[in-house]
Amino acid sequence: MKKSRVLFISQEITPYLDETELSKNSRVLPQGIQESGKEIRTFMPKFGCINERRNQLHEVIRLSGMNLIINDTDHPLIIKVGSIQPARMQVYFIDSDDFFSRKGTVNCRETGKFFEDNDERAIFFARGVLETVKKLGWVPDIIHCHGWMTSLVPLYIKTSYSKDPIFEKSKVVYSVYDNSFDKPLCKNLADKAMMDGIQNSDISDYKKTSFVDINKAAMNISDAVIQASEKIHPELQSHFDNINKPKLNFQDAESFIKAHSDFYDEILESVGVLQD
Repeated sequence: MKKSRVLFISQEITPYLDETELSKNSRVLPQGIQESGKEIRTFMPKFGCINERRNQLHEVIRLSGMNLIINDTDHPLIIKVGSIQPARMQVYFIDSDDFFSRKGTVNCRETGKFFEDNDERAIFFARGVLETVKKLGWVPDIIHCHGWMTSLVPLYIKTSYSKDPIFEKSKVVYSVYDNSFDKPLCKNLADKAMMDGIQNSDISDYKKTSFVDINKAAMNISDAVIQASEKIHPELQSHFDNINKPKLNFQDAESFIKAHSDFYDEILESVGVLQD
């Protein structure tokens, strides 16, 4: 049987950031999936509050050096890597002096204010991951997105990257968390996110930029969805309950790893990826 490959893209992973439901899931799940016999790769942003020396991060020169153009401005892409030794798991970090050097994740540490450029940071992170995976030449069967900062990944996989040999057969799974923010992202998010291969109809769901709206947009364009928090925003709960695609309900710790692994297998079996 073919050994399936799962690409994890997460907004937060512990121990690099404080433990939250999202960061813990993004730490435990890749390890469990790897131990179940699948291949994995894991990515997160290199927020400025992550101590590079203590976490022994180092730049991967062969993967760095690309420029990504967002809103007519060039932004150099830097790739770093670290290891979670107990899990025998590597984590790739998307870094940028323009977007990820400040001491905060999505809010300013000093003022608590939501960063005005979180829309561009999300675009840079999504495109940075996909361009890096292309450079690695690693073909994922499943791309599992965790956290609203990954919400543009499903869009790009289904449009601009849909004919790329690395991603053309990948199935996108989007996990919905209760990690809301109060202020909408920039109203021009959809315009800034445009790339070759994206039509206005593709990006129409991203015209509204509240936490609820961008999660709905990601759910709509993904191949499958997961309720990752036991309680999510009521509008997202309703959307999840009524969406017509493969979905996995909230899982407790006891069933967490196996339920996800089986869910991946169900998705891949439905499209003939897993074969004897």
